[in-house]
Amino acid sequence: MKWIKTLVSYALIFAIIYTVVNYWRAPVSAPLSSQVSTLETSTTLGISPAVLQQSHQTPVLVYFWATWCGVCSITSGNIQAISQTYPVQTIAIQSGTADEVHQFMKNHGYDFAVVHDMDGRIFDAWQGQVAPSFVIIKDGQVVQRFTGIAPLWSLHARLWWATI
Repeated sequence: MKWIKTLVSYALIFAIIYTVVNYWRAPVSAPLSSQVSTLETSTTLGISPAVLQQSHQTPVLVYFWATWCGVCSITSGNIQAISQTYPVQTIAIQSGTADEVHQFMKNHGYDFAVVHDMDGRIFDAWQGQVAPSFVIIKDGQVVQRFTGIAPLWSLHARLWWATI
């Protein structure tokens, strides 16, 4: 019985530390409101006005990833799957030319929307620190932000939660 109490204590401590570190490393809530011009939104933040408009109907998942990222190779399959249900905008961070990224996506069977952030400026504008990173936008505002491995059930749960 004592080992169960110890296990629960360690699990709780891990969950708290994981949540704090995840929140600290996640991209910041970028200025997505009407203060940002259409051109600035699409070039600086990597989010098109159409995506922002779509967020008024349903949550939009923004996924920062890279071809060189090992965790992204696990998570991108989940992004491909979730893109069949929810709108997804992805941003490939410092992953080469547009042709190289498209070839990578073709080789892995990905067809989600992607913006090429060759020099990392978009990710820097969001003050992102680690790939993969995720942001959920609802009604033109960031409602969730997180990093790391994202199981498919977790993505569905987070997007469902954003609709409430």
